[in-house]
Amino acid sequence: MQKNFTLKRIVCLLAALCLAAGLVGCADMPASSSEESSLPTILVGSDVYPPFNYIGEDGAPTGIDVELAKEAFRRMGYRAEFTIIDWERKTQLLETGDIDCVWGSFTINGREDDYRWAGPYMASRQVVAVMPGSDIETIADLEGRTLAVQSTTKPEELFLTDASLPALRDLYCFEDRELIYTALGKGYVDAIAAHEVSILQYMQDYNTEYRILDEPLQVVRLGVAFGKNDVRGLETQLTATLDEMRADGTLAAIIGKYLANPEKFLEVDGLVE
Repeated sequence: MQKNFTLKRIVCLLAALCLAAGLVGCADMPASSSEESSLPTILVGSDVYPPFNYIGEDGAPTGIDVELAKEAFRRMGYRAEFTIIDWERKTQLLETGDIDCVWGSFTINGREDDYRWAGPYMASRQVVAVMPGSDIETIADLEGRTLAVQSTTKPEELFLTDASLPALRDLYCFEDRELIYTALGKGYVDAIAAHEVSILQYMQDYNTEYRILDEPLQVVRLGVAFGKNDVRGLETQLTATLDEMRADGTLAAIIGKYLANPEKFLEVDGLVE
């Protein structure tokens, strides 16, 4: 699928027009709808995870990752198409070629050798949230308590493998992310753990209130995963394109449509491997 879509005459004409007009940093011009429809498709697997990926009022996928993917792959000469997947089967779907990549607030940390990665393009805090009246104030207070997470996510991995975290009484893993919020609201669990921005988005969407602990579980890097057996080199090209979008302000502009202070989410250097 690694094909470059270039129209040399149009590119040259645009460059000449930019030069003649005295414009500085003439950006890539968006492809017209007809041009975009003729581009080869990259099938992106994700789950519904606002504000990264969700269904907009027009019935089409939207969100941070959706907009970033569409722009990045457009620059690479592809048309990004999103499909909702069973998150637990993401690795299998990559290996069988049913999808081209996984792009959905996906944590690189601890999975560096599991996939071919593009990025990181964004930083995110994995946090614990409780009900406002809870007596849980710190992560240490989770000792002997019950916690809900979405299955196969970074919080699940941390509480199953990190000996430095408190021993829980029970860890409940739900395939559907929204069930963790239901479990907390109904009092079935004492706390939940997830990406901070996702919890904040849920609180906004459903007019509910949780208290997020000040201490994060981990500050992680988000990336785009390709299969280990994928030799097209797309992850290398996408990393370069994301770096370009960081430099020209596109990443900050897109993230800023959904999150305040977008620059803090772009501070990916120096984070724990």
